[in-house]
Amino acid sequence: MSARASASIVLATAAALSAALATPALAAAPHLTAHAPAQLTRAVASHESHALRGLSRPGTANATVSSTNWSGYAATGSSGAYTSVTSSWTQPSVSCGSATTYSSFWVGLDGYSNSALEQTGTEADCINGTAVYGAWWEVLPASESAYSGVTVKGGDKFTATVTYNGSTFAMTLTDSTQGWTKTTTHAGSSGFKNASAEVVAEAPEVGGSVASLANFGTVTFTGAKANGSNLDSFSPTEIVMTKSSGSTVRAQPGTISGGSFADTWKAS
Repeated sequence: MSARASASIVLATAAALSAALATPALAAAPHLTAHAPAQLTRAVASHESHALRGLSRPGTANATVSSTNWSGYAATGSSGAYTSVTSSWTQPSVSCGSATTYSSFWVGLDGYSNSALEQTGTEADCINGTAVYGAWWEVLPASESAYSGVTVKGGDKFTATVTYNGSTFAMTLTDSTQGWTKTTTHAGSSGFKNASAEVVAEAPEVGGSVASLANFGTVTFTGAKANGSNLDSFSPTEIVMTKSSGSTVRAQPGTISGGSFADTWKAS
C-alpha cells in the first residue's frame, strides 16, 4: 500500500471517530423552542356566557350563598349604587387531561340580582386536551367576545376595570406582563341598574349548559374595589360554587380583607 493511501485511510478513520464521538453530545443538547400557548378563538368565545346560575339565597342579608357557576364576592345595593369595579390577579395555568373543562376570572357590574351584566376578564380552559388561554368582554344577553390580537399566558399579571360614566360602560383589561391593554365601550345591557359589583372565578356556561370547571388551582384577587373603595367595605355577599345539588363544593372563596381574597378550585 502506498504512503498516500495509508494516510487517506488514517484521516478517514479519524474523521469517522470524531463524528461518532460528537453525535451523542449533539443529540443530548436540548432543542429549545418557545411556543405560545393556544389562544381563545372568537368561534369558541361565541358559545360562552357568564350569567349567574343556580343561585341559592339564604334568608340573612350579606350571608354566604351558593351558585352552580360563580365563586367570589358581590357587593349589592339599590339601583345606581355602583359605578365602578376593579381587581387584579395572576392568570392561572391549567394542566390538561382528556376532559374538556373551562374557567374564567372577571369583574363586572350588575348580574347578581338582575339579568344585566357588563364584564371583562380572562379564561383558562382545557379543550380537547390542550390548554387554551384568552381574554374577553361581555354584555348580556350577548355571548362572550374574545379580544383579538393579544396573547395570554399562565402567570401573566392582569387588571380589569368596568366603569359607568353616566351614559356608557368602559370595560378595560390590562396585561402588564405582555404589555397590552384593551378597552371596549358599550351602552350596557338593556335595563341595567348598576345594583351590584362582582369579582368572580367561574365555570362559564358553554353551549347553554354550565361547563365542567377547569382545575385552576388557586387564583388570588387583589385590589378589589367598588366605587374606589375596598370591596369588603360594602359587606359583600360571599358566593360559593357548588354542584347543582349543593352538596359538593366546586370552588371556594377565602375571607376577603383589604380588597384581597383567594379563590380555590375544589372539584370539576
